[in-house]
Amino acid sequence: MTTHADRPRTDGVRSPATFWLYRFRWFGRLVIRRRYDVRVLHAERFPADGPVIVAANHIGVIDGPLLAIFAPRPVHAWTKIEMFKGLLGRFLSAVGQIPLDRFRSDPLAVKVALRTLRDGRVVGVFPEGTRGNGELDTYHRGAAYLALVTGAPVLPLTFIGSRESGGSSGSLPKKGARIHMVVGDPVRIDAVPWPRTPALVEKATLDLHRRMLAGIQAALAETGRALPGPLPTNDPALDPDEGP
Repeated sequence: MTTHADRPRTDGVRSPATFWLYRFRWFGRLVIRRRYDVRVLHAERFPADGPVIVAANHIGVIDGPLLAIFAPRPVHAWTKIEMFKGLLGRFLSAVGQIPLDRFRSDPLAVKVALRTLRDGRVVGVFPEGTRGNGELDTYHRGAAYLALVTGAPVLPLTFIGSRESGGSSGSLPKKGARIHMVVGDPVRIDAVPWPRTPALVEKATLDLHRRMLAGIQAALAETGRALPGPLPTNDPALDPDEGP
């Protein structure tokens, strides 16, 4: 694995907070399970230690909280910077989530994620860049880049049931809904020394995209369920062209 002194350097970057995320996930699980039937399948595939990049599809507004709280290990996820305002923003910072500007290059967000991985922790990425049908119609390069820099395995994860068919991007499932989080097999990508060419990142991205699509199909077959389909036409989700 790389160190903080390797390029891009992360020895001068502040790590995300850990205390509240690591010690109070049990409380978050208790609260959420009072409303939803959350089931994590194949938790044994989640590496027990060391750096991990979780790459998940994104269908509902609660995917981020579910990832941070129910994954077998605490997850520091890239979270859109628009949410880091007021009380919600202070809460997200306190529980170690990483603000990300999705609409332009964000070197600080990348370095914070790299710092987290180099410290042996878990980073969460939603490669679609926004909520949608969860079928990975778009797939950004952030997960592949983080893996190429650090050598951390990429762990595909499929959300099913966190948004109902026809629901808006901000809608919640009905009380009692079953939500599946299906953990896929880790994808190993060897770290590549600086400089890392765009062609290399693109190649790794295409491979990850293909593996995640296969994982989604396997998860749907195993659970006998379907993804919610597209968002309503009057609720277009913004899909950033730039950013990880």
